[in-house]
Amino acid sequence: MFNGKNLLITGGTGSFGKQFVKTVLKRYRPNRLIIYSRDELKQYEMAQQFDDKCMRYFIGDVRDLQRLEHAMDGVDYVIHAAALKHVPIAEYNPMECIKTNIMGAQNVIDACLKNGVPKTIALSTDKAASPLNLYGASKLASDKLFTAANNVTGERDLQFSVVRYGNVLGSRGSVVPFFQKLIKEGATELPITHKEMTRFWITLQEGVDFVIKSFERMQGGETFVPKIPSMKIADIATAIAPELPQTVIGIRPGEKMHELMCPEDDSHLTLEFHDHFVIRPTIQFARVKEYTRNPLDEIGKEVAQGFEYSSNTNAQWLDTESLLAKIDESQSDE
Repeated sequence: MFNGKNLLITGGTGSFGKQFVKTVLKRYRPNRLIIYSRDELKQYEMAQQFDDKCMRYFIGDVRDLQRLEHAMDGVDYVIHAAALKHVPIAEYNPMECIKTNIMGAQNVIDACLKNGVPKTIALSTDKAASPLNLYGASKLASDKLFTAANNVTGERDLQFSVVRYGNVLGSRGSVVPFFQKLIKEGATELPITHKEMTRFWITLQEGVDFVIKSFERMQGGETFVPKIPSMKIADIATAIAPELPQTVIGIRPGEKMHELMCPEDDSHLTLEFHDHFVIRPTIQFARVKEYTRNPLDEIGKEVAQGFEYSSNTNAQWLDTESLLAKIDESQSDE
């Protein structure tokens, strides 16, 4: 799919970007693979690891429309991964979050439209479903922007879709490397926010594979949601360090007890496929799209009214053995 093509990843020096690049270089032969991000040190370090002749490194911020337009010249696929993602930091710095996550998203869309990029996927989060915090609200706004972009493509066959998934095991800032760091430093206890708090969990490689498959499945306007397992934060702490006691420190600003990926209010829009859900857009496009059958000939069915895909009522759960196996898998990918 990506052989001979030009790809661009915003926020490409992050955990997802690195794993995506590693996967693409292993499986495909792209013409250009462009990393677009604002941190020169991270780009320098990444260039030492990935120096294939197809690699390009562009310093730039998604807040800079002109720079995005230059970077996307001739690009076939865009993954928008750049975002301010830390929930409490977004609560304390709301306008900065809005500038990057909402205005930056519109800049990416505008640059894609100007350059006629055929396929664009924006990475979202479970926190965008019925959001409680500003980060989630900003990502919901971003999701709506990317969905609506399908209505301003004119006669061109340009597609914009969204991929939404939960917490990534092993990514920077996630709880697993945080716990591991504390253990390495000799911690005598592990802090948890609440004994009953649950989250969806996915590995970096699973996230990358799902995004690649979504490029094959997409028609434009959908939100793709993988079926992934849940686990309590307290159970993760127990699995990693069964000998250490846990201290409840309380829920942080903007945090939920449980996360949603398919809200009940969207049940009339939700289709279930064998390994994922699709949330259809709330708006109609000039060109009618039929989402029950995708380009891979996978067929989805309507979910029941009132259906909700929540981390605390999920049908799939991680146990200690499967969690540790996923952590080992994630660390072996580094």
